[in-house]
Amino acid sequence: MQFIDQTEIEVLAGKGGDGIVAFRREKYVPAGGPAGGNGGKGGSVILKAEENLQTLLDFQYNRSFKAEDGQRGGPNNRTGANGGDRLIKIPCGTVVYDAETQEILGDLVTPGQVLCVAAGGKGGLGNKYFLSNSNRAPEYALPGLEGEQKRLRLELKLIAEVGIIGLPNAGKSTLISALSSARPKIGDYPFTTLTPNLGVVRKPTGDGTVFADIPGLIAGAHTGIGLGHEFLRHIERTRLLIHLVDATTEDPLRDYQVIEEELAAYGRGLAERQQIIGLNKMDAVDAETETEIKSRLEALTDAPIVSISAVTGAGKERLLQLVWEKLETVNAPGPE
Repeated sequence: MQFIDQTEIEVLAGKGGDGIVAFRREKYVPAGGPAGGNGGKGGSVILKAEENLQTLLDFQYNRSFKAEDGQRGGPNNRTGANGGDRLIKIPCGTVVYDAETQEILGDLVTPGQVLCVAAGGKGGLGNKYFLSNSNRAPEYALPGLEGEQKRLRLELKLIAEVGIIGLPNAGKSTLISALSSARPKIGDYPFTTLTPNLGVVRKPTGDGTVFADIPGLIAGAHTGIGLGHEFLRHIERTRLLIHLVDATTEDPLRDYQVIEEELAAYGRGLAERQQIIGLNKMDAVDAETETEIKSRLEALTDAPIVSISAVTGAGKERLLQLVWEKLETVNAPGPE
């Protein structure tokens, strides 16, 4: 399935039905008055968050959505039928922007949460509404009002409690496959992962926690270099980050600093997000090298550091223990 996390759509609410001019024409009612009914209200366009959707792919092929128009009023004071609302299903975690003003209209996180993005037009008034002592037989009615029309930008931010970050080939995909049932593409070359991967990791209590493998972070990612700018937004909802550092590279400390600089440059509180440092690929380095790298990392950060091997599973249990302990004390990030 193709992963699409940004798109724009056009929405148009229904026009209100017209009011009509009509008079009573009943037998034995010699002075029949106005009886033109009001028009029905136009339908609205409503977004609804659905738990089983993971991408905005559907909107690549259908970008225009319209609600039904209201019906015109009828004689004998009958009000026209209201137009049907247009319900659009979107993934949980979608932020909705007005594409013209960039105003955030809503952030749909909870399954079943709804947001009216375009209100239907009011129905026009029939001539019965204009009856008065000075005008006993009004011969005019009002048309229905147009419904709202908007261009929306939809931006999906994955809902995961734990984000796994690091430079390409740090072992993020291997780790998430070791911790969960996720089976991402894994290779020994950079940018094997082109989309975020989600995996559910079971707590000792049996509850599931969603982990996300965030791909494509390199130096300059926050400016659009590489793939990282496209996916940094998916870290925004996480409560905790696992920062994987490849212990086999030429300068693991610099690798760590590159990612930290990108988080700070991107902003939105990512640099202050709680972290656990995972010193990965320890099956390929000796104990002396491990001790040296850990001591140098400890001089740069107060975050806990755990030596692991995503391939062999060494250190996995200790890493998860730290994750569960952190999640007990870390609050969810606030809104933008």
